[in-house]
Amino acid sequence: MVDMSLYAAFLIAAFALCVTPGPDMMFIVAVGSRGGPLTGLTAAVGVACAMFVHTVAAALGLSALFLTLPTLYHALRWAGAAYLLFLAFRAFRGDGGTAETEAVPGRGRRRAFWRGAVTNLLNPKVILFNVSFLPQFVNPELGHVREQFLVLGCTITLMGVMVDGSVGLLSGKLASLLRRSRRVARGLDWFSGTVFTGLAVRLVAAPK
Repeated sequence: MVDMSLYAAFLIAAFALCVTPGPDMMFIVAVGSRGGPLTGLTAAVGVACAMFVHTVAAALGLSALFLTLPTLYHALRWAGAAYLLFLAFRAFRGDGGTAETEAVPGRGRRRAFWRGAVTNLLNPKVILFNVSFLPQFVNPELGHVREQFLVLGCTITLMGVMVDGSVGLLSGKLASLLRRSRRVARGLDWFSGTVFTGLAVRLVAAPK
């Protein structure tokens, strides 16, 4: 179903992308530092699932809409920035942090999952990335183009869970140790808020 030489090249390129620090990884570090190891891992799973949704959209040709409808691109970009600023506001206030997660663990992790997924889904640059990156590793001569997209999507999703999940676990573990100090705990909240704010600014300020 896939061109194995292209697939091998894709594995190398995808791994390099996954281990390179970027907005998603910084988001996961910020979430893990607030909620603990499992919360960081759950956020990574949410981001990975959103990446798979982007892949399916690219396979169906939906992502190409952003190349022809600039207004839709900018609307989604501002929506994503607004959501990140909302998370930053919550972090600066100290809402939804470790205390809440420990009181209701399932709720905190579900929230981390959906925050990771929504943040990634509302990033139009990820959509455009899939449109430009994935087709390079699809061989139309083999047929089953959509299926090839899905294989690539499943691969990068699993790779993202392994890499970003490890980052989320490590950042959460370190933060759990540091949070024994109330002053450090507030510092981590401010760190998370600063990261969310920086990601929002990056999303709206970076050129298309």
